[in-house]
Amino acid sequence: MTLLMAFSWRAFVILAAAERSNVVVQRMCQKGISMRINLLTARKFIILMLLIVLACVYLGGRMLTFYQHLAMQSDLSVLTFHNDNLRTGQNLNETILNTGNVTAQHFGKRVSYPVDGQVYAQPLFVPAVTIKGHYYNVVYVATENDSVYAFDADQTHAVTPLWKTSFLHPPAVTTVPATDVFGKYPQRDIEPSVGITATPVIDLMTNTMYVVAMTKEHGNRYVQSLHALDIITGTDKPGSPVRILASVQGDGYDKSTGRPPLVLFNARQANQRPALLLLNGVVYIAWGSFGDTDPYHGWVIGYTYDGGAFRQAGIYNTTPDGQEGGIWMSGVGPAADAQGNVYLTTSNGTFDLDQARQRDAGNSFVKLNTRTGLALSDYFTPFNQACLDGRDDDLGAGGVLLLPEQSHTAHPHLLVGVGKEGRIYVLDRDQMGQFHAYPGNLQCGSTEEARTDIDQTVQELPSNAPGGFFGIPGYWVGTAKSGQLVYIGETGDHLKSFQVRGDMLSSRATAQTPEIFTYPGGTPSVSSNKSVPGTGIVWVISPAMMPPISIRNSTTASRTPHEIGSIAM
Repeated sequence: MTLLMAFSWRAFVILAAAERSNVVVQRMCQKGISMRINLLTARKFIILMLLIVLACVYLGGRMLTFYQHLAMQSDLSVLTFHNDNLRTGQNLNETILNTGNVTAQHFGKRVSYPVDGQVYAQPLFVPAVTIKGHYYNVVYVATENDSVYAFDADQTHAVTPLWKTSFLHPPAVTTVPATDVFGKYPQRDIEPSVGITATPVIDLMTNTMYVVAMTKEHGNRYVQSLHALDIITGTDKPGSPVRILASVQGDGYDKSTGRPPLVLFNARQANQRPALLLLNGVVYIAWGSFGDTDPYHGWVIGYTYDGGAFRQAGIYNTTPDGQEGGIWMSGVGPAADAQGNVYLTTSNGTFDLDQARQRDAGNSFVKLNTRTGLALSDYFTPFNQACLDGRDDDLGAGGVLLLPEQSHTAHPHLLVGVGKEGRIYVLDRDQMGQFHAYPGNLQCGSTEEARTDIDQTVQELPSNAPGGFFGIPGYWVGTAKSGQLVYIGETGDHLKSFQVRGDMLSSRATAQTPEIFTYPGGTPSVSSNKSVPGTGIVWVISPAMMPPISIRNSTTASRTPHEIGSIAM
């Protein structure tokens, strides 16, 4: 728009100059000076300039309308896991639902759509999408049967999807039977097949959805592919998909026999559980394992897409010289800050980052620099990491929440994370704390292991929940009275809110639900009309059938019952 305005201004200057030249010519002719000037050509030039100006005004208006539409879509859309790259889970643009009208009499399930497989990915939402000449508010759903659906969110009964895309071409290309990849334990986290597990991500500027599909092809080949789908048609865009391949140099327990030894990305063993992250035009994808089935590592791989082809933009392996260290985070995606840093947690595996020139990062909070690919720039590892590893208490069972900047504090850039142990960590993203060993011989399970004064953190709160943590905390900017709030739902515990006080959380919960959550606990999301009192609602889906919770500054949060469906709107 600025360019068009500048061009219009230059056109006006040219017109004015042309008119002044015409006046001078007329005066010169009146004085008897003979000159041959094609006035007709000058008039054509003026008319042409006028048309250009009108075109600029018209196109400028069209561009303004486009950007207004895009801004409206962006405000109302859910384009990534937990709403934003900080992974706050808050939606501050809810102007209809509030604590007064979300009641059993006025609120409930609107419609339920059948799908062809299990759904582990969070549905995404984009309003006012033009499909076949009509505007629709669209919910996008991905399944373990390698399908992606686009549903009309405004229906009150199930109708045909706006579109459905399948990545299967049987019998040559099928989903992966769960029995092919879960080999360590008899129980399987995903049944009966593996296809699309992670939450996709949508780029609204290009109307592109990025999604990773796992397939079994031609009998015994396991393939993971990154697709760029048009959210209007559901079709793959040019140059899509790309097969995911990667390797790093290392002495890992599954290294190749060549020189230098390489650790290869194993498409069969790698579980693409964490949600995708779109940051500065790069799609970041992370992997863990299928139920700790060896061999595996944690991987992060970045790709750019230019509308015609994918290009690999970075690779990070959590344990290139060791083993395991998967990234799963119960489906939570890596988080990112405004400076382009990526944050995540790793699980049980080799840890030696505290030793010179070593690079294995099991059971750690990891910060990756993305300026030139992907590189470890900082980390935090609990002093009891060996105990966590020994009893399968993955730190990486939970994802990371990045708080908005806490101005005028000693630690303005905070990270909140909880692992399977249930301990709550508040870290400084600018100086994460790294590893500080216990001064002596730590006995796992002793009272010494429960200490919170050894790790170099901003704050550490002990676990009070017996069942651990599987998810991510939620954040709400709050009202003037409540202040900023963080919500944590651990297994075997109440959903609790903690007030952000400076650069710390309140040492005790400021409110909690009357219900206790069963496994896997709750991952809360928040809707409100900015900070308007009476509009804040915490939403949780859990096997405990937890209803939405009105946010109040009290010791117990109030609740209103409602019905929860599988794919319900």
